[in-house]
Amino acid sequence: MADRRTITKAVIPAAGFGTRMLPATKALPKEMLPVAAKPLIQYAVEEAAASEIETIILVTRSRKSIMQAHFSQDPDLESFLEGRQLTAAAELVRKLTRFAELRYVEQENPLGLAHAISCARPFVGEEPFVVLLPDVIVVAAEPATRQLIRAHEQHGGSVVAIREIELHEIERHGVVRVGNVAGVPLHKSVRLAGLIEKPLPADAPSRFGVFGRYLLEPTIWDAIAKTHCDAHGEVQLTDALDLLCREKPLYGFLFEGLHYDAGDRVGYLKANIELTLRDLDLQAHLRGYLAQLVC
Repeated sequence: MADRRTITKAVIPAAGFGTRMLPATKALPKEMLPVAAKPLIQYAVEEAAASEIETIILVTRSRKSIMQAHFSQDPDLESFLEGRQLTAAAELVRKLTRFAELRYVEQENPLGLAHAISCARPFVGEEPFVVLLPDVIVVAAEPATRQLIRAHEQHGGSVVAIREIELHEIERHGVVRVGNVAGVPLHKSVRLAGLIEKPLPADAPSRFGVFGRYLLEPTIWDAIAKTHCDAHGEVQLTDALDLLCREKPLYGFLFEGLHYDAGDRVGYLKANIELTLRDLDLQAHLRGYLAQLVC
């Protein structure tokens, strides 16, 4: 019988060096870069909480990271804001501590995404769980993570978020091997037959890429253990999933929503502009400024 237990735990890997965003990420973790006045990591935490996740495990380079400080209480700041009668700002700060139970685990060396996820295994145990990559922001009426959970509730198995990609984007994604998905609507799942990490366009098995959201059953641990390191000495989740789908059900879910690769310089700028345009207090000023630039 397919494992369809309630999903209550999420893993957010946040231990990389952020090389695509250097030099900004030399001292500041990529996940703390602001997008429309919120750090990247907060979008992932908020999405997990909105998907009814109770425990969020952040995998960081240091257990005493700036991310931990961001989500911890700061009585001095709250008192300062209250003293200045900045009540809304004080409540905004307090809210950061209420999303879910946050746990932290250290990845001592950057040995790949699959390795980072395996660092959270002591907290996850043998339960199905979700993974959110914090440099991917998904804006949707129903959180992308919740969409994956709903798909899992319907058919079991591990599930990854997929979307059709342009030819020039293929080398930036894990690409799935899948049958004919022409005409398959959003909010539908397709059984996957394999995955390839960042292939050349000529070698891509399809035009569907993985977009930073995963729901993984405990069978992933054996797949990770069997996965060989790549040329950079890293254990890639895409390779582990390719092994997994040969023995266990793995689905690609065509999620609904806008997505931004905010770990890339162009994607980061797009996310800042488009998400700021959603701010009612700022959109008129920004639209006017952008119009002047175009002229």
